[in-house]
Amino acid sequence: MEVHTLTMLAGILVLGFASQVLAWWLKVPAILFLLIAGLIAGPTIGLLNPDAMFGELMFPLVSMAVAIILFEGSMTLHFSQIREVGGVIQRLVSIGAVATWLIISAITHWAMPCSWEVAFLFGAITVVTGPTVIIPLLRTVRPTAAIANVLRWEGIIIDPIGANFAVLVYEFIIAGTASSAFGHTAIVFGEILVTGFALGALGGQLLGTALRRHWLPEYMHNFGALSLLIGLFALSNSLAEESGLLTVTIMGIWLANMKDVDIAELLNFKESLSLLLISGLFIMLAARIEWADFNMLGWGAVVVLLGMQFIARPVSVLLSTIGSPLSWQERAMICWVAPRGIVAAAVSALFALHLQEIGVPQAEMLVPLTFLVIIVTVVLQSVSARWLARALHVAEPDGHGFLIIGANNLAIEIGKALKKHGLRVLLVDSNWENTRKARMDGLAVYYGNAVSEHADRHLDMVGLTGMLALSWRDNVNSLACMRYRNEFGAANTFTLGSNTDDEANEVSRYTNLSFGQRLFSEHENFRSLSSRLKEGYAIHSTHLSEEYTFARWQEQHEDKAVALFSVSKDGRAEVFTSGKTFTPANGHLLISISME
Repeated sequence: MEVHTLTMLAGILVLGFASQVLAWWLKVPAILFLLIAGLIAGPTIGLLNPDAMFGELMFPLVSMAVAIILFEGSMTLHFSQIREVGGVIQRLVSIGAVATWLIISAITHWAMPCSWEVAFLFGAITVVTGPTVIIPLLRTVRPTAAIANVLRWEGIIIDPIGANFAVLVYEFIIAGTASSAFGHTAIVFGEILVTGFALGALGGQLLGTALRRHWLPEYMHNFGALSLLIGLFALSNSLAEESGLLTVTIMGIWLANMKDVDIAELLNFKESLSLLLISGLFIMLAARIEWADFNMLGWGAVVVLLGMQFIARPVSVLLSTIGSPLSWQERAMICWVAPRGIVAAAVSALFALHLQEIGVPQAEMLVPLTFLVIIVTVVLQSVSARWLARALHVAEPDGHGFLIIGANNLAIEIGKALKKHGLRVLLVDSNWENTRKARMDGLAVYYGNAVSEHADRHLDMVGLTGMLALSWRDNVNSLACMRYRNEFGAANTFTLGSNTDDEANEVSRYTNLSFGQRLFSEHENFRSLSSRLKEGYAIHSTHLSEEYTFARWQEQHEDKAVALFSVSKDGRAEVFTSGKTFTPANGHLLISISME
């Protein structure tokens, strides 16, 4: 049955969007649903045939998409982060990555069997885990903070490092196919390195300078960056064949580490563009695979999977955690969790296309083997990791803490009161001065947009079970409630109105109640509570008892205080809202804003 090309393109976008939404609802990596959608639309029912759709444009389109994805990933690699994250993570992304590469390469060469070129490239590709698969898994597993921090930062940092490593191995293979002489291979590889580093550094410096000195109007920043990126990618490939990927990754790293260059908006644009490209790319790549390709792998693929899970990863972790304070249970948990994701799928498909064109033996098994690894590791570890964390006693108990939207004075005072009584809080604000002040007060903060993809990757949600939207802007509160209602549930999503006049407050209440419960009292809002603080009110804690009950507290304070939270003996916080009435039990701690 022939399907119009436009219909197929629209279908790819719809499937991509549906896969992303489903993954968001279920809190699992989106790549799993993207690959399943492609396998169903392609080899299963034969509705999608990317090669027939794009013809000779297939390889250039995939190349440009991977270039943009690698550039966006490289812009998140700050050298300061590597220095700050600790010895274990530094060793995981260096010594551990090399150990993983060598072990996987050797197992692949002997088990499949395949050429050393393909084995080394496959090993380099599967070094990468990445935040797109790690972070959804951590939110489900909820391991202890030590494990979560190691796995989260490893995924963030190994993403661009592993991509660059895979590119270098690929470039060396390409250089080697030009001549059997090692000397000539070294020269060609050197040309690729020089071209990639030179053009990448030049492009990063040029773009960074243009942004810093405002050579371009604001509305042309994204378009200019994309044009320069694709232009340098093509120029680099024309000067030294297949050096373009190295050029764009160096360009991204250079730009990320330039001083006084604001790339927040550029990164947001690239994240959105990467999301679109990733969704469409993986559906198309999965649709190109035939079921016979998986059969071609044979039992050797099972040996590779077992070797990755039970040899390569444990050796990497053991080498990286020597002398660390991590317990054996924590090390065992880190050994188990290493799902492969976006970068592995993207670069494997691109490299396989070209290697097949130039006749590298067994290159055709690269894509199905990589996709099989992605599917098995994501499914296996998503299903088993929570159970294993509990068995090893390294799973966080039911968390007691709040994500607080806003780092204004009111949010800071509430955050300090909650933290004082053992609840974890994380404040989010896009105002640097607000986040700086909250950090100086000893609170954990995130500087940025709470509903951005960057926040999805970098927010440490371990131990958080609810959200308090305390921004002075209603639209920020409403968007945050929409975003995190699925994360915490409607019963644990709260918002505070910001207006003072009755009509506006009614509109705000009507709007926000659609997404989150109204905080504290229908008569209180951001401005009224902030005004109380300026008038001398403060956040106080009161222990309730049989002698001093909540009813007596209400009689004593009448309308001169606002009850905020009730904290039980086991550290659970109950939030006062306008939609329900409850009476804290004796023995609970009452947190309120009052004059006393």
